[in-house]
Amino acid sequence: MRRLWFIFPFAAFIIPQVLGEDLFHDAGLKERAETIRALTRIADPVLENLAENRLKEKIPKGAQSRQIFAPLEAFGRLLSGMAPWLELGPGTDEEGKLRGHYIRLSLRGIGNAVNPAAPDYMNFTEGAQPLVDTAFLALAMLRAPVQLWGNLPEGDRKKLIQTFKTVRKIRPGENNWVCFSAIVECALWKFSGECEMPVIERAVNSHLKWYVGDGTYGDGPRYRWDYYNSYVIQPMLLQILRTCSEKGNPIASEYPRFLARAQRYAQVQEHMISPEGTYPVIGRSSVYRFAAFQTLSLLALMHELPQGLQIGAVRSALTSVINRSLSAPGTFDTQGWLRPGVSGFQPSLCDPYISPGSLYICSNGMLQLGLPREDQFWQCPDRPWTQKMIWSGQDLPGDHAIKD
Repeated sequence: MRRLWFIFPFAAFIIPQVLGEDLFHDAGLKERAETIRALTRIADPVLENLAENRLKEKIPKGAQSRQIFAPLEAFGRLLSGMAPWLELGPGTDEEGKLRGHYIRLSLRGIGNAVNPAAPDYMNFTEGAQPLVDTAFLALAMLRAPVQLWGNLPEGDRKKLIQTFKTVRKIRPGENNWVCFSAIVECALWKFSGECEMPVIERAVNSHLKWYVGDGTYGDGPRYRWDYYNSYVIQPMLLQILRTCSEKGNPIASEYPRFLARAQRYAQVQEHMISPEGTYPVIGRSSVYRFAAFQTLSLLALMHELPQGLQIGAVRSALTSVINRSLSAPGTFDTQGWLRPGVSGFQPSLCDPYISPGSLYICSNGMLQLGLPREDQFWQCPDRPWTQKMIWSGQDLPGDHAIKD
């Protein structure tokens, strides 16, 4: 592989500065630096190769049947999690310079991904899977409308809009996939002014029917023990309804109900993090790692954490989970690519639909980086999270289901 010498020396210089001694006097800023270091380590192989039109060539090979989907999976999923941090924009401080570097890589990546003449032009038409990862790419644009959409060249904007329209032919079933179609329509609505409103209404109304109680939705009419409420359902529903609110659509009146349910779900998520920074590995797609905590991360970003959760405790809990997962031996291969697993390399945990690109959804457990370092989330003292307090012997009030 031809090394990207314009990138590696830059990142090698900037990251130690971001993690310098000036941050280590404060626990919150230290945890922010750790999370930035983790995010950029995850991102580098994807964005550096895509910027050079080498992602298809260099991404690890998985099952042959899934290989055509892997580049878009890696890029769309990664960018949807990075987007809030990128949206803070470039700056003159060391972190701001680092963001500027990744914004530039991301914009070049989008341009290559949607350019039919580029070697890394991605598969948006073959099979059903492109709907999923086009939706994550659309979610990234919705989460960073200034830095990603706003800085995208006009020609690439037109290609991206056409790409979003292309995946309309892929029809979702009666499950979480209705959120993917709706997110694509929300991006079209925001950035082109038109959308297929029944697709958006279907996602919202279906989940009103599929609600099973205590902050949780079924994946379609059927309930499953897994983390799809966090991988997809709750975060995308909140984004859909926020877009409806921006556009003044009446369906936005459902937003408070969906937010209250998401807050309960986030509360349960915080309660599931053990004192050691582990959590129950249950259900499908467990190799998505800490994407399991996207809902908790998102509500922290939105300043909408449920009453009773201390922000210092949420920050520490999320950092603990990220560090616990990524520090396990075997998590990355020798070229820096993520390998499947929850704690290290655990290929037997993979479902048949998992490709090497699927794993990059884990960035969505880092949405809290979209809060600037001056935010109280990063400035407040460390606090023990719920299970840490309980298992240290503290007497806490009991937990109860919500009634709605």
